[in-house]
Amino acid sequence: MAVTPVLADGSSAIIFEQPLNERVRTFLRLEFLFGQHAHHRQDSSNYGLRARLQTLLDTLTVLSRSDLKKDILKELLEQHAHLTRLAARPGVDQSRLSGVLQDLTTSVTGLQHLATQFAGSALRDNEFLISIHNRTSIPGGSCAFDLPAYHFWLSQPSEIVNRDLDAWFADLAPFERAIGLYLKLLRGSTEISAGLARGGTYVHSPQGPVQLLRVFVPQAAAAYPEISAGAHRFTIRFVSLRDVNRRSTQVHQDVAFGIQCCSL
Repeated sequence: MAVTPVLADGSSAIIFEQPLNERVRTFLRLEFLFGQHAHHRQDSSNYGLRARLQTLLDTLTVLSRSDLKKDILKELLEQHAHLTRLAARPGVDQSRLSGVLQDLTTSVTGLQHLATQFAGSALRDNEFLISIHNRTSIPGGSCAFDLPAYHFWLSQPSEIVNRDLDAWFADLAPFERAIGLYLKLLRGSTEISAGLARGGTYVHSPQGPVQLLRVFVPQAAAAYPEISAGAHRFTIRFVSLRDVNRRSTQVHQDVAFGIQCCSL
């Protein structure tokens, strides 16, 4: 996140997220890749363009592995139906709700216009992208003498290179909007509550199913959480890493933190 979260006591915190099912895990990976793409889009250097195309290829690879279009459409349509029913309740902020429903409608429409297996087709049918994709598992495998066509393309005027990159990314934009909206709703599904890890360990049994566990650790704690989560219970063990060149150590003092058990 661009803004450092602040806990109830005014302290700044670092957010650690643990997905508890494969779908949310994949959505978080894609959110990370979309963020990388947006960052590299600001860099017009040769290496910036390479990083941007690599991120695009990674995103297409993730999307081609399963029918994520069907999954995210199902989630968004269920949320639209739920929020539509919520509109009838008294005390609901109708203006805010209307904006969320409109965002959901826009995202659903964008996804519905996409071919189901567009990501796999992009990696299978474009010889130029295939040649680069096949070399990415080799360290330094996409340098100029390995891929002269890639080297030539990168030497073209920036408007040509950006035109191609924008065209390849166009089909990903609806996924970026849809996944961003879904994760926003998921993260906002519950309030942050206070937790206390006695002796550096916290065990919790949630009241219902949890899709995403979020742990807010005060920066002053100088520790990070190792999370072990199952269907009915999760354990958080806080670990200190004061020097990355040395082994991490278990924290033995109490650690106060914030926690969210998110579910839609």
